[in-house]
Amino acid sequence: MLVEFRIKNFRSLRDEQVLSLVASSDKTLLDTHALDTGLKAAPHLLKSAVVYGANASGKSNLIKALQYMRGVVLESAALQPGQTFDRLQPFKLDATSGSQPTEFEVTFILAGVRYQYGFSMNAQRIVSEQLLVYKAFKPQRWFERHFDAESGKDVYEFGPGLKGAKNLWEGATRPNALFLSVAVQLNSEALRPVFDWFANRLVIVNEQSPLSPQFSVQMLKQETQRKAICEFLRAADISIADIELATQQAMVRTIKFDLATGKREEAASEQAVDEVKFHHITEHGQAVFDLMDESSGTRNLLFLTGPILDILNKGQTLVVDELDTSLHTLLVQALVRLFHRPEVNTGGAQLIFTTHDTSLLDAYGLFRRDQVWFVEKRPDQSSSLYPLLDFSPRKNEALERGYLQGRYGALPFLRNQALGVKH
Repeated sequence: MLVEFRIKNFRSLRDEQVLSLVASSDKTLLDTHALDTGLKAAPHLLKSAVVYGANASGKSNLIKALQYMRGVVLESAALQPGQTFDRLQPFKLDATSGSQPTEFEVTFILAGVRYQYGFSMNAQRIVSEQLLVYKAFKPQRWFERHFDAESGKDVYEFGPGLKGAKNLWEGATRPNALFLSVAVQLNSEALRPVFDWFANRLVIVNEQSPLSPQFSVQMLKQETQRKAICEFLRAADISIADIELATQQAMVRTIKFDLATGKREEAASEQAVDEVKFHHITEHGQAVFDLMDESSGTRNLLFLTGPILDILNKGQTLVVDELDTSLHTLLVQALVRLFHRPEVNTGGAQLIFTTHDTSLLDAYGLFRRDQVWFVEKRPDQSSSLYPLLDFSPRKNEALERGYLQGRYGALPFLRNQALGVKH
C-alpha cells in the first residue's frame, strides 16, 4: 500500500508537495475506510483519497509526476548511453528552478515491510538515489548514490542489508539509469520487490495512459469475472440483464508502408473479432444492443469496472485523473465504496483520484475528513497541495458548501469580464 508520495520541481509543483495516505487519529469509519498495518509509524493507511482543485491548478500534474517516476524506474535501464530525459519538465516560471533537479520519493508497505525510495534527476542524468528499508522501527539504508560534481562520478554507499553483487550492479549503472533498475535487470532478488511495486502494484489512468477496453473484454470471457461485471452494471442500470461476448469472423483491413520504397500496401484478411452485446429487459420488452449503441457513460463504466474488480482482487494502488468523466455522481460513489467494503477489498487496494464533483464531499459515509485534499494555483503559478484537515473542519460540517464558498481555497479565479458581468 502507498504510504506517501513526495515531489519537488515537476511542472507546476515547484516546491516540495506531499500526498499522505496515513490515517489520522480520528476513529470515524476507521474499520471500513482504512487498513491496519501493524506498524507503529503508520498504524492505519487510508483506502482512498480524493483531490479537488480548479482547472489548471496542478491536480493532473500530481498524477503525471507519479507516472513519470514510475516510467523512469521501469525504463531507465534500457536507455542508450548519453540519452537524455527529454520529457522531464521542471518548473519554468522562475530563474532558479529550471536549473535545479526534480525530486521524487515514495513510501509504501509490501508484505509488512516499509520501503522509502527516492531519486533526483535532471534532463541529463540521475543526480541522487537512495533506498531505506524498515524491517524494524529503525531504518536500514540499503544504498545511497549521489553525483560528485568535482570528480564527475557517482559515489555509492551500501548498507549491510543489501545482499548481492553490489559492485557489479554499480559498474553497470550509467549516469542516465537508476541503480535500482539496473540491479533488478541483473537479477537482484533483494531489490525486486521495490521494482515490482512500480511495475505490478501501481496502476495509473489518465490522458497519457487511458483505460484499454480490451481488459474488460478479456474478463468477460471468464464466467466468474463476467458475472461480477454484470452484477455491478445491473446495480448501475436496472435494465441491463446480461452481457454477452460474441466472437465472429470479420474482414480486417491493414495498411503497411514500405519505408525503403515509400509504397503503401493494403491487405484484408478474415480475423476473429470480439463483439460486446448488452441484453436489456424492461417491463415493456427486451432488446440487445451493441457496445456503440450504449451511452458513453455505460461504456466508460464497463471499461472501468473490469480493471477495478481486478485491482481489488490483487490489492493494487489505482490512481485516476478525473474519475467522474462521463459518470453520474452516484456511479462514482459506488466505485469508491467498493474500495471501502472489506468483503470486496480483501487485498488492501487503494484508490486515489482527482475530480470536480463537489457533491461527493457530502455523500453520506463516503469519505473521512483525512481523505480529502486540495490543489491550489498560487499567484506565481506554482501549485500547492494541502489536506482538508489543515482547516480543522467539524465532523458534521457541510464540506461542499464550505468548498464552493472558498473556505478551503482551490477554487477558480474568475474575472467579471469572463462571466459577462458589467460594472
